[in-house]
Amino acid sequence: MASGEPAPDQDGVSPLASGQDAAASFGSVVGDSGGGMGGSAPAPEMLPVPRASSAGSEVEKLAKSERISEQRAEEEAERIAAEEEAKRPKVVAPAEGSFTSGFGGRWGTTHYGIDIANSKGTPIVSAQDGVVIEAGPASGFGLWVRVQHDDGTITVYGHVNTITASEGEKVKAGDQIATMGNRGFSTGTHLHFEVWNASGKKINPMPWLSARGVDVS
Repeated sequence: MASGEPAPDQDGVSPLASGQDAAASFGSVVGDSGGGMGGSAPAPEMLPVPRASSAGSEVEKLAKSERISEQRAEEEAERIAAEEEAKRPKVVAPAEGSFTSGFGGRWGTTHYGIDIANSKGTPIVSAQDGVVIEAGPASGFGLWVRVQHDDGTITVYGHVNTITASEGEKVKAGDQIATMGNRGFSTGTHLHFEVWNASGKKINPMPWLSARGVDVS
């Protein structure tokens, strides 16, 4: 027996010197075997976890997209409306028909308008954009409609059969306001059309219409 080694017990087995030696011996065996139970386990691999999208964020994006689409649609509608407004005539003939009488002296008195004859019920329209300031009975005319325009000018539509616009109503050039008739002091179905300037003076409708590109002669 070599010096320094522990003496064998009665069964002839030499005990390990200590618990540290036993642990070292066991670890050596495991290490020599290349692995096995009791060996060191490898560190688990960390996989990236995708971050879940926020439901609130997705809803916000959708709402923003809808707002943009609505805004573009509104802008397109405004553009089309502006183009149509630019093309719309600003002054039109008050009615279709035959020119039968002009402004000036007639039958020993003054005729303060022009007459356009056609069949009963022919549409009468506002000659220019404005507001209906009167629509109803009128001496000599039976029924009339008066429309005031932005510059203070008033146009008058007399001898009408029926009135299709209301006082206070905003109308545009070409909007129907009445139908042609033969009411009041009249010798036949026609429209009596007058123009009063901003001072209230009755002026010849012919040059007023002509200066705005309308010919009713």
